[in-house]
Amino acid sequence: MNNIPKEYKIEKHITHKQFLINGEIKEWNGKMANVLSTLLCDTDDKEPTLLGTTPLMSKDLAIEALESASKAFNQGQGIWPTMKVYERINCMENFVDKMVLKREEVVKLLMWEIGKNLKDSEKEFDRTVDYIKDTIEEYKIIDRNGAHFQNSSGVRALIRRGPLGVVLCLGPYNYPLNETFALLIPAIIMGNTTIFKPAKHGVLLIAPLLEAFKESFPPGVVNIVFGRGRELATPIMETGKIDVLALIGHSSSAISLQDLHPQKNRLRLVLGLEAKNPAIILKDADIDLTVEECISGTLSFNGQRCTALKILYVHEDVKDEFLSKFSERVDNLKLGMPWENTLLTPLPEPSKPNYISDLIDDATNLGAKIINKRGGKKQKNYVYPAILYPVTHEMKVYKEEQFGPVIPVVSFTDVSKPIDYMASSNYGQQVSIFGKNASILGPIIDSLVNLVCRVNLNSACQRGPDIYPFTGRKDSAVSTLSVHDALRSFSIRTFVASKDNELNKGILREMIDSKQSSFIRTDYYL
Repeated sequence: MNNIPKEYKIEKHITHKQFLINGEIKEWNGKMANVLSTLLCDTDDKEPTLLGTTPLMSKDLAIEALESASKAFNQGQGIWPTMKVYERINCMENFVDKMVLKREEVVKLLMWEIGKNLKDSEKEFDRTVDYIKDTIEEYKIIDRNGAHFQNSSGVRALIRRGPLGVVLCLGPYNYPLNETFALLIPAIIMGNTTIFKPAKHGVLLIAPLLEAFKESFPPGVVNIVFGRGRELATPIMETGKIDVLALIGHSSSAISLQDLHPQKNRLRLVLGLEAKNPAIILKDADIDLTVEECISGTLSFNGQRCTALKILYVHEDVKDEFLSKFSERVDNLKLGMPWENTLLTPLPEPSKPNYISDLIDDATNLGAKIINKRGGKKQKNYVYPAILYPVTHEMKVYKEEQFGPVIPVVSFTDVSKPIDYMASSNYGQQVSIFGKNASILGPIIDSLVNLVCRVNLNSACQRGPDIYPFTGRKDSAVSTLSVHDALRSFSIRTFVASKDNELNKGILREMIDSKQSSFIRTDYYL
């Protein structure tokens, strides 16, 4: 470890025992889980680096966290759900001010825990801070829009958005800060109370933020527990006291958790799930541009993104040119440590290299070839990206979301082939289409927008900017996330109605003038 820059070294083993329930940071004295990093595990005789340990908390504490959140919501009567908008905003601003003080620590842990390079780790932190600030501004707009009465057919109404209740929040390992907070922050600011369990990788990086959560929000609003999802989330869901399941992960996990809830019609879902986003490369595509976009689309963070390009459809007429240039670019990519800012870094899941190798072996046994010279070369913690062609429907990599550095390529002469693939797929998040002819692109785009939720023209699939909707069809998502939409996903329209007569007008005027109600008011936060 002597060649690691001093500012990025983990100087000592991190023993994290703390958790947050009911506004108190407490210490766990039971079993602990090892937090491992594969960063320096580059030969067969080295084991993953032990970064530290985190609690393997028990079922009874999971229920205690749930009871804390339920008490804080208190059937809609709690301090947090009835708090004035500006007071909730003040709490959130206080939190983000404290959060930015932990930037260096969180960025370092992002690199060590999940292998994300320095530039992207810094971007994830900064983007999360921006997301919180943008959410606060959007919340002000929602509040302003609800600050006036409507009158129709002799019925006066004041319509606002209200919280849903208690939220169980489970984020993903590939964006353990940003995508987790894209669930947690809008849920909190809309007046819900929460139980949050960090992802399986990216656990330690939450520890520096416990104090900020404790000091910024009333007791029970944010409860943070550590441990195995099955042991903590299962008993929580079985109680039926969860109003919203907010999860970014795999559809199988979402289904299992839903099945545990005894009152499914009560359960609101906010889910970001897997995808198998294709690229469609037409014969008039700008090949150099397409190659660059497909490099970032397939291999940013080693392809460990739900928005990654996971299968490439290339027109037969440009197949050879594309594969030649694409293979050369892939083979020129360097594998390195995160602080070296290489595109390719070690994989955080110890089992992932074997899985990627199995996909490659399955495809080559069924007739595919590895097109690039370095493709499939394996280290203990990495498999070098393999471009596979021709890929057919019998191969696992054709159907499965690989979530790693292997790139299946299919050729076509009729664009109905990739469109049929998308129509029959279980997923429907995004697609990238590359071409120049508007008369050809127009009808294709008209079909694609009915199969996925975002069509990217001559660019790779991505989530941002965060003001745009982020969702999917079929097994790829439930509800919509973005700065604008997430606040609506974690709330519901609710209103007070009254017949338009003098008695009711007098009561409403008195409530507005005396500020007796946080709901019935016509002022708003600037």
